[in-house]
Amino acid sequence: MKLQLPSDRHATLRVVPMPADTNAAGNIFGGWLMSQVDIGGSIVAIRRAQGPVTTVAVNAFRFLLPVYVGDVVSLYGEVTRVGTTSITVDVRVYVERGLRSPTKVGEVEQVAEATLTYVAIDAQYRKREVPPLPN
Repeated sequence: MKLQLPSDRHATLRVVPMPADTNAAGNIFGGWLMSQVDIGGSIVAIRRAQGPVTTVAVNAFRFLLPVYVGDVVSLYGEVTRVGTTSITVDVRVYVERGLRSPTKVGEVEQVAEATLTYVAIDAQYRKREVPPLPN
């Protein structure tokens, strides 16, 4: 069965990696992908925190498949836990394969998944409580 991008929600972030983002093997550098995951996860956490957050932990990160120059990378984030000051976000990363991919152009594959924890902060970078969800 062919994999498709999740149709029940919008991507938190979409980006196309460029040649400058490659490692010595010619694939996209894992650190670049980790950075995108942190950005995508923080967007979800900021929305839930209703203000700024800072990353305090990468609880888990799994690289499943390589990413290539020209792939359309789509990140889907979801809040999985809310504490007094913290927010845990799961991020799933998919690609729509581009012209440089050794697999079929346009094919969708999940390439990574991660769990990150953020802490809500105030203007002085001190922890603050995450507000309750509005009714």
